[in-house]
Amino acid sequence: MGGHDQHSSTHIPKRGARACTNCRRGKNRCEGEAPCRRCQLSGQPCIFEKPEKKNAQALSNAGIERLSRLEGQYMVLQSHMLGLQHSMDRILTTLQANQAAHSPGGLPPPSPMYPPTVRAPAHFPPPREDMEMYSPSDDPPNSQRSFPPLPGFAPPPHKYATYGIVPSTAPSSDDESEDTLPRASLNAPIEALQGLANAAAEAAAAPSSTSSRVKKRKRVEPTPRNAFPHVVEKGLVSDAEARELYHIFFSGCHLFIPLFDPAYDTYESIMERSPWTFDAILAVASKIKGGSGPLSETFYRCLDEAQGIARSSLFGPVVRKEAVQGMLLLAAWSTNGWLPSGHAMRMALDLGLHRALEKLADGNGKQRTDDEERNLVVSARIWLCLYWFDHQMSLGTGRPIVLRDESSIKHCRLLLTHPMASPTDVRLISQVELIAQKTQIYETLSPLNGQVNHNTLAFIRRANKALDKWWSDGDELHRQTMDEDSLLRKMLVCELHYAKLWLVCVALRGVSWDKMPFEQRELAFQAKDAASSCLSTFLNSSAFRAALRYAVHDTLVTASFSGLFLLKMANLFATELDLPAIVVQVEQLSQLLSDVAAERYALTLGIMLANLRRKMGLTIGPPHSPAAMPVPPSAEGMFVSSNFIDPTIMPQPFTMEELGFAWPAGNGSDRGVFSPSAIPPWLREQSLTDLGLPVNGSDGVFLQMGNANGWSGDFAPMPEAW
Repeated sequence: MGGHDQHSSTHIPKRGARACTNCRRGKNRCEGEAPCRRCQLSGQPCIFEKPEKKNAQALSNAGIERLSRLEGQYMVLQSHMLGLQHSMDRILTTLQANQAAHSPGGLPPPSPMYPPTVRAPAHFPPPREDMEMYSPSDDPPNSQRSFPPLPGFAPPPHKYATYGIVPSTAPSSDDESEDTLPRASLNAPIEALQGLANAAAEAAAAPSSTSSRVKKRKRVEPTPRNAFPHVVEKGLVSDAEARELYHIFFSGCHLFIPLFDPAYDTYESIMERSPWTFDAILAVASKIKGGSGPLSETFYRCLDEAQGIARSSLFGPVVRKEAVQGMLLLAAWSTNGWLPSGHAMRMALDLGLHRALEKLADGNGKQRTDDEERNLVVSARIWLCLYWFDHQMSLGTGRPIVLRDESSIKHCRLLLTHPMASPTDVRLISQVELIAQKTQIYETLSPLNGQVNHNTLAFIRRANKALDKWWSDGDELHRQTMDEDSLLRKMLVCELHYAKLWLVCVALRGVSWDKMPFEQRELAFQAKDAASSCLSTFLNSSAFRAALRYAVHDTLVTASFSGLFLLKMANLFATELDLPAIVVQVEQLSQLLSDVAAERYALTLGIMLANLRRKMGLTIGPPHSPAAMPVPPSAEGMFVSSNFIDPTIMPQPFTMEELGFAWPAGNGSDRGVFSPSAIPPWLREQSLTDLGLPVNGSDGVFLQMGNANGWSGDFAPMPEAW
């Protein structure tokens, strides 16, 4: 009996889910039920102060999730209400405006909740009287003055971001989980940090005994509907005309900027996915359709809409990769493409497009849906095209390269073997591989500033061999699906010869021809052969000549600079070159450029031809008749009256007759001349001995004829506000 009592007193109870006050104070095990055995043996009251936390914690988590869902539903309902309110405001404004027209004593319409987007007129008229605000005025300070509207943007009536200023709640990329700081928080850092602080406080307050569980990944919210309507939806362009312009763009433009897959990027698909890209495509096609004649109203409307959406993307997040396509199109066909291409690069980085190729290469055993695979392929194509274009802009204008990340393109050939590859991907891959070589060449030769030694000559020989191998590999890829006379293979040949010409011009920067040793002189003649081969391929290919109307400025620079280099060589080595052949070749190029509204390059070649004829006394290839080459509207300001030119200045400026133009009738014996100050520095008499590429690239070679917005046309003058 006594043994049984001793065994009962020394028995250790099992640990319960909770402990009473006495057991917790003595740090003893407790059965968790009142009264416990220790309190019964000691005769003390058994008290449990705190309730069990398991169910409470589960209820708390469920309540938090339910509250989060309710908040999300409330925000969606609120966005719909705001959209309805916005629509009702517009309807009421229209109705009251009609009533006010019939009853003069009507009340003024109420102001809408969201102010409408302030936009410039669809067609930019010539300078008006109210544009005098950009010039000094004698008006008193208190007088009423008018100012042009700023390019505004009203936020869309929902919580999601499109191209506007409302932060997005959707992760920007696949590798963004709920445990990382979302990119949308960059637009509201205080709120994001406050949310993280609250979450950290709640986590710290939670009991440590609760088992940690892996959180499920938050479902990515679908990309919202576009907030901006396209020009067809707004009634600015008819559907039939828009389809015609779409067909014009995909008849040749997509070959020069291999950004699209015609099988995927159909008319309806682009219209639905991205009004920005859709409007940009129509603007480019309208410019091409106009040719050398006056631009249509459709061009101004489409360009205004596309640039208006582009402006709204400067200060807000972007959730569509098609936004990068739209900005890249506006940059490629503009003479001021440096700034928009830089903005497109940063939008692509924010969207994570630079990781698309890496994700395609790293399957990691993960099965992707067709939509996910298509998204990666399109993202990779956009990134590669943007990478090539941005580097080309940097090397062509002498500006620093924005992105120095070669790892983002190392898997570029993976795109060629992908089932969703586009027919133009082969050209895109070749361009990316070429620009990688040209970047290495520029970084090696540019710091030398024309100091050519044996090491430099050895590097140039190795670079020429690497360029030949690049062409051989690229042509092998093209040959699989294209014949020898196809446009893309001819473009590949031109790019090879131009790369060899560009290589020598970078090496000979700042070197005078009369001080050239034998090795440098040989380089100059090698560059002359490359330039001549480039022009021969360009002019003798019927496919290339027909497609020139679709070309971007980079392609026009390739042909024009080759012609200018030949004319410079003809000025320096007249006795060693076939001058008549060079003149005829460059004249054909100049006329062809004039036919496709590339006046900036045609007139630059015309100035060099006139200089060569005057210097050598040539009568070969006389300039075109005045009726054949009217003065381009964008170049009218470059011609001045000969009465304003000092006759003692030598050499005398070029007359309009020498350039193939006609001075307006009714001016008597007065003859129009080309303003000497408009001639680019690289083409002036004192610079003709320099065969090297200028530091500022094409900006120092060609005439500055574009408008402030980078597009040719009848635009209102823009102030240099920044």
